[in-house]
Amino acid sequence: MNSIIKHFLYDAKKFLFVTHRYKSVVILLLLVGYYFCLPKSLFNNPTSSVIESREGILLGAKIANDEQWRFPANDSVPYKFKQCIIQFEDGYFYHHPGFNPVSIAKAFVANIKSGKVVRGASTLTQQVIRLSREGKKRTYFEKLIELVQATRLELRDTKDEILNLYAAHAPFGGNVVGLEVASWRYFGISSEKLSWAEAATLAVLPNAPALIYPGKNKSRLLEKRDKLLHKLWNEEIIDSLTYKLAITETLPEKPFALPQIAPHFLQFASSKNKGKKLKSTLDFELQKRTNTIVKRHYETLRQNQVYNAGVLVMDIETKKVIAYVGNTPTTKKHQKDVDVIQAPRSTGSILKPFLYAAMLDSGELLPNTLVADVPTQIAGYSPTNFNEQYAGAVQAKKALARSLNVPAVRLLQEYGLEKFREQLNYFHQKDINKTSDYYGLSLILGGAESNLWDLCKAYAGMASTVNHFTETSSEYFSNEFGNPVFLQQENYNFGNKTQEKNVFDAGSFFLTLEALKEVNRPENEEAWEFFDNSKEIAWKTGTSYGNRDAWAIGVTKKYLVGVWVGNADGEGRPQLTGVNSAAPLLFDVFDALPKTTWFKTPFDALTEVTICNNSGYLASPICPNTTIKVPNAGANFKVCPYHKLIHLDEKKQFRVNASCYPLEKMISESWFVLPPLMEFYYKSSDANYKSMPPLNIACKNNDASQMDFIYPENNSKIILTKNFRGKTNEVICKIAHPKRESSIFWYLDNTYIGETKTFHEIAILPSVGKHQITAIDELGNEKTIFIEIEKTS
Repeated sequence: MNSIIKHFLYDAKKFLFVTHRYKSVVILLLLVGYYFCLPKSLFNNPTSSVIESREGILLGAKIANDEQWRFPANDSVPYKFKQCIIQFEDGYFYHHPGFNPVSIAKAFVANIKSGKVVRGASTLTQQVIRLSREGKKRTYFEKLIELVQATRLELRDTKDEILNLYAAHAPFGGNVVGLEVASWRYFGISSEKLSWAEAATLAVLPNAPALIYPGKNKSRLLEKRDKLLHKLWNEEIIDSLTYKLAITETLPEKPFALPQIAPHFLQFASSKNKGKKLKSTLDFELQKRTNTIVKRHYETLRQNQVYNAGVLVMDIETKKVIAYVGNTPTTKKHQKDVDVIQAPRSTGSILKPFLYAAMLDSGELLPNTLVADVPTQIAGYSPTNFNEQYAGAVQAKKALARSLNVPAVRLLQEYGLEKFREQLNYFHQKDINKTSDYYGLSLILGGAESNLWDLCKAYAGMASTVNHFTETSSEYFSNEFGNPVFLQQENYNFGNKTQEKNVFDAGSFFLTLEALKEVNRPENEEAWEFFDNSKEIAWKTGTSYGNRDAWAIGVTKKYLVGVWVGNADGEGRPQLTGVNSAAPLLFDVFDALPKTTWFKTPFDALTEVTICNNSGYLASPICPNTTIKVPNAGANFKVCPYHKLIHLDEKKQFRVNASCYPLEKMISESWFVLPPLMEFYYKSSDANYKSMPPLNIACKNNDASQMDFIYPENNSKIILTKNFRGKTNEVICKIAHPKRESSIFWYLDNTYIGETKTFHEIAILPSVGKHQITAIDELGNEKTIFIEIEKTS
């Protein structure tokens, strides 16, 4: 009997153990299933790209990929909307575990009695689950799934996080999804600024989003809103006065357009941050003012059939973009959607300051050095100045300020095209990506393309190099020329401090900025320095070939403004120049910026030298001189080659020498003498220039050079063109002679061809091949050059 009982107890224990083990496994599986029943991310819908100013004000937004206006979720739900939605949808939201059994029971009884669904019982948590499971049928089984997932969501997220999910994904009519975009679309303000009536209106919409449309629904929407406001009053959430004022507010008539204060910046910033809400570095008020300035100038520019312009404003100290206008408010026909700030365009003269800085830095130029401005032909390339005139010789800093083309090309050839092209890599101009051979000497006059963004960062780097050098112990930062920052949470990385310069030293950049400060301002700005509130601005213009692109970039110690004006399709227009078209816009934007002080002098990057007053070279013992500061490498520059010690007779009327005049009666003087070709143009532009007195006719002429060819240059290759009648054009040979009244006798291949007096020009028509041209004046001075006439194609 005992054995039977023991066997029975053993079987019972075994049965219970097996049974409980199965239950345990089932319970464990159910718990695992419950734990994983909720997706890690409830919503994977595409969101709109949203841009705010640095103050948090909406600048613009792009519709999501699914054509819905759906902003990325905010961090929290505004107080007014939170109270409204809870009172309207789920009064026990903060007390239930994801579902409300009392509401479910009441809804079940009401629906059974009526034979149809007349009352819902979904909590806000359940509605979040339903929104995430869009497209599912509203069956009791689906309701059960929603209930289970709602309880799981309550265990995973806080109540405020759940409410935030609802506010971000609730439907508000049409293609408007989420509280924030609904607030902008229906009331034109952010959700934080909603009134109680506006918040109540939006709170009732997800329950019946079709009510937002005007017409017969308006009265129903108003009824639901006012009912909710009354409940808020009853619950003492708002007082009676607020309630009375709220019910008098009108409903929205039609959707507002979303702000489009910086549409091209939105396009630029969202290309790398699609579907995100970004707080930018743009200053809201400055952006609006810049928009207004651009619009005003556009009204003038389009009268000349110029339709596009872009403006970029940066804070140089932080390298943050504070205004970005990518185009004018033109039409689609004139490509209003093109962001011209990022578009590659011909640089015109905008790179000239960097060549000037390069030559100062290498000690191959001083600011006051005279550089040749004469007709020039280099390997078949013949640059001309914008006004097609020549000064003969001009100070380097003035050649930069006046943006003279011929001196720039000659300096580039002297400095080295390949060396300068390589140094441009330090400035990270992504569109300047060809070799020096591809660009040739036209690189300095617009033969290359860059964009306003890259050019502005180069000019900003120039300014910040000077700032940092003077603000530190004469140190440099390793990363001065990187991309500007345009997101508020980011800070520009200037790199490490170093004693070594990045590319050019602070002294060279400072003197470049000093030269650019002297650029002639456009009409109505000429007297700028006489006004107390005037700003010292270093600025440069550029105009591309064919008047297709007009540039103006300016810097102060604190700010940079960059402007491009033209047509996005590349069509050139008369009078479209940097000075006429871009500069006025630039100065209007600077007027919208606070005044700042000028750059501090980087004394440790400069050295004091004595220069010749007339030539700007280092002074020789016979030069009238002055002392200036130049980059340290400038101390090794050339000594003045233009001052000569000449001997005059007692009356200083003639030059003399030992062959014709007693030594004891000679008067020796230092005389400033330019080469004949430079002198020919220089003396017409400088009234103080005096040619050397003529040599006494009784004296032997020991001067090596009395005259020079203006055109053609020695060893030049020439292609003879034809006029409209088909006749071959002649070559016009020109000579510069210190005595214009002298007679010059011309020879072609040792054959006499004519004589000129006063105006030393003669036309020749050589055959194809190499030729010798010789000019001899009446005193026997001779000049010979060689040319080659090439076949026409």
